This record gives sequence, C-alpha cells and structure tokens, in this order.
Amino acid sequence: MYVPPAFKDDDVESIRATIRSARLATLVTATAEGPVATPLPLFLDETEGERGTLYGHLARANPQWRLLPIGEALAIFAGPEAYVSPSWYATKQETGKVVPTWNYVAVHAYGPVEFFQEPDRLLDVVTRLTNKHEAARANPWAVTDAPADFIASQLRGIVGIRIPVVRFEGKRKMSQNRPEADRVGVAGGLAASENPQDREVAPLIPVPG
Repeated sequence: MYVPPAFKDDDVESIRATIRSARLATLVTATAEGPVATPLPLFLDETEGERGTLYGHLARANPQWRLLPIGEALAIFAGPEAYVSPSWYATKQETGKVVPTWNYVAVHAYGPVEFFQEPDRLLDVVTRLTNKHEAARANPWAVTDAPADFIASQLRGIVGIRIPVVRFEGKRKMSQNRPEADRVGVAGGLAASENPQDREVAPLIPVPG
C-alpha cells in the first residue's frame, strides 16, 4: 500500500481499532495460478504473538485454501471512507487550483497463512466470531443455541484460517496535507452530508478544537 508520510498510521492501538471495527476483510494470497482473494470476517487475537494473530474461516469448496501460497498472505481491512469535493476547499475560492480526492482509513496485515480443519479449532473460531458480532444485540444468538450435531455438520463445510501477523501497514488519509481552512471546509461539508458514511468521516478530519 502506498503510504505518504502525512497519512502514515503506525499507532498500534489505532490499527487494532480499525481491525476491530471492520465488519468484513479481504484475504489475499499469491499462488502459482495468480492472486486469489476472498471477502470474509476476521478477528485479531491481540494476546497471541508480538503483533497478534488473525483468525477466520472460508468455505471448504473455496479453492483458495488448496492453492499453495507464495510468500505471506495479506488481510485488508477498510475503515471509514468518503468522497471529498473540491468545492469544500477555501483554496477553491482563492486560486481554483483544486481537484477531488477520497479520504479513507485502511490497514494491511501480513503474515504466513495456515489453513486448518480440526473440529475443535474450527468450533473455537466460529464461536469467537459469532460472539464478536452478536455482542451488541439485545438477545444475542450463540453457537450452542443450535443442535450440536448440526453445528458439527456445518464445521465439516469450512476450513479455518490462522495468520500470525508479522507486520502492519496503516493509512489514515484525512486531508492532513491540506491547509487548515481546507480541512475545516471538508469537515463541515462531510458533516452536512445526507450520507451517514460521510458523517462518520467528518469528525476524523483534524481541525482546531
């Protein structure tokens, strides 16, 4: 990922927060047949390894796990993002020398990938993923709510993923490279948008308190 110095995010807690809040990731592996990518939920076990370990699963019918990976796997996590109109820049009125851009948060995590099939490990991953995404519900569903034999049959249809993270790349592109007046304009424009995704980005723009 191309990360200019102004947009570099190397704060561990910020990177972990982006991963925790991402509802879906993309797992990319290089193989002799070319790159392969699968959208899927992943969670980071922050207690395992120096930088944590990613876990998830994919369908057994998905050929990605059968293709020998070349080098490290890449897990991509996308955070808040929004289109930035040049009409919000104070510079537009001053010089007119402005163009559109996109603000976004992204984390790339790299590490060797292990695909596994042991039922107890799969059950642990499925349970932890379920608990993570059900936690905010008033009446959360639990894996144990389903019959044990049914869950066992479902586990036979998936393959687990384990990626000990060896390095992160974090990027937080939030108009840091623009003059203060431009940043104020961007924050205001996004805050006034009818799009909830834009309004989520607005408070991330660095402006005077």
